[in-house]
This record gives sequence, C-alpha cells and structure tokens, in this order.
Amino acid sequence: MDGRLEILVVDVKNFADAKPCMKKNWNWLLWVGVLCVLAGFLTYPFFVLFPITRDFPWANLLLFCAGGVLLGRGLLRAFRKPELYRGKIFGPLLAGLGFLVFSFFAYGVFYIVRQLPPAAAAPHLGQKAPDFTLPDKNGKPVALSDLLSSPPDGATSANGAILIFYRGHW
Repeated sequence: MDGRLEILVVDVKNFADAKPCMKKNWNWLLWVGVLCVLAGFLTYPFFVLFPITRDFPWANLLLFCAGGVLLGRGLLRAFRKPELYRGKIFGPLLAGLGFLVFSFFAYGVFYIVRQLPPAAAAPHLGQKAPDFTLPDKNGKPVALSDLLSSPPDGATSANGAILIFYRGHW
C-alpha cells in the first residue's frame, strides 16, 4: 500500500464479503482544467486590448490547451484509479463542458470573424487618402490637407503623413 489508512467495514452477518473502505481524494486536475478553459474563454476581451494578441488569440489558445491537458490527465486518473480519486461522474461532464466552451470560442474566433465582409472601400497601399479632419490631443481640429501642405512646427518641409487603419469589430 502507499501509506493510507484502510478501514475495514464489517457486516457481522457477511464477514466473508468485508471490503476495505478508503476515503477518495479530490481529483484537482479536473477542476483546475475547467478553470483554465473558462479563463481562456473569459479573458479574450482582455487580450484583445494588446496588439500582440489582437490578431491571433495565442494566449487564449494556450489556456485552452493547458485546460485540455489537465482535463485529460484528470480523466485518466479518475478512470485508472477510481478507488483513490473522485471524478468518474463529474470528469466526463467537466470535460464535455470544456470542449463545448472551446468549440464555441473557436467557432466565433476562427469562423464568424472571418465572415466579415472585406473592406472594399478602404484605401490601399500607396493610394491617396481622402481628406478628413480629426481632433488632435488638445481637441483642436486638424485636417490631413493641412498636415500635407504646411510643415509642422520646427520643420523645414512637410514630407507626408503615415496613416494606419486597424479594422476591428469589437
């Protein structure tokens, strides 16, 4: 044995059928796996704020992967050693819940988002941008034509402007 205390439950009538009764341990791998899967799903709005995780949700996929590995190991533990660990009933339910959450996430991120219509009216690389006016950091309106025609303060000539468009749906 592995140092666990066994309690022998004895029925006086059927002494020959007496079996050792051990207290089962919590299968923490299952619960931590579900928490990782839920964290992968619920942290997507947070990770979208950063440019490195905006285009491809690799941080969320790492959380889903860690949750899947923990759920798989927890299921193996529950079914290989059912006398030591709990989880033969909740394990498959939690793994199924984790799979459904991941499927919903993957469907939304990899299919639904890709169905957005292309931005046909957006300017292309090298194309002249239409004139527009936006407020600067002080709230003063600044037009693109003003930036291109007059040099900025302290400069001798105006070379151009760099415009970066982030197409988003959030």
